[in-house]
Amino acid sequence: MSGRRPAGIGGWAVLLILALFAVGPLIIFVFAAFKTQAELVDNPFGPPAKLLWSNFADAWSQAHMGRGLANSAILVTGTVVGTLIIAGLAAYAMARLDLPGGGSVILYLLVSSALPMQMFLVPLFYIWTQTGLYDTKLGLIIIYCATLSPFGTLLLRAFLLTLPRELEEAARIDGAGELRIAARVILPNALPGILTVALITALAAYNEFLFAVTFLQSDAQMPVSTSFFAFQQSYVQNDVLIAAAGLIMLLPMLALFLVLQRRFVEGMANTGMAA
Repeated sequence: MSGRRPAGIGGWAVLLILALFAVGPLIIFVFAAFKTQAELVDNPFGPPAKLLWSNFADAWSQAHMGRGLANSAILVTGTVVGTLIIAGLAAYAMARLDLPGGGSVILYLLVSSALPMQMFLVPLFYIWTQTGLYDTKLGLIIIYCATLSPFGTLLLRAFLLTLPRELEEAARIDGAGELRIAARVILPNALPGILTVALITALAAYNEFLFAVTFLQSDAQMPVSTSFFAFQQSYVQNDVLIAAAGLIMLLPMLALFLVLQRRFVEGMANTGMAA
């Protein structure tokens, strides 16, 4: 026992250093959001002498965070719903039905998930300007659903493969069709996997910047990511307001992750991605 204790203490010390390395920048970032500009220059790493809550009110109004968060909520909701419908139906067909050419479909999804998104900018820009989808949230939601559905399908398929076949066999004996089996039997039992796909999709759509800054130009359409970028470029010298705006942008997804953390970890473990 005495021989193992130093190794245990050393392991905990390493974990503590890694935790400080990961959380330290976030703590400094939060400290900066509550300081004055002069205090940030004099004491960039320490805690604020006084919590300056007015920074958040100023950042909210000057960066138009309310409008950006509302637009992001629409984009995230539309993307999650669309991706879950596409990925859910596709994953069910690939995991529970005898789909001809299933291996080729999986290969196609893997390749499409690995392709860099920059490849699609020029053709999409041309098509979207011709069809009237440019500078619309609907156009951006379609792009997000198309780019995020392949990975969501593969992830949800891996989860559905873990469910026993007896579930749908009993429903078929009772005369249920495929859509009813998928909606009433399989998908409810796949709730952890569905929530995992929903959370990953929501985080990706919320934080996405390249397509948002390319296909949305009007201030009224901008999500919070582009609103924050525009604010950062306009107020480069006011670092405390930039930190406050960044913290406002961070909080919704942080809260969502904390609420769904248990389901997320369960879904990742059941799909085999935790390893």
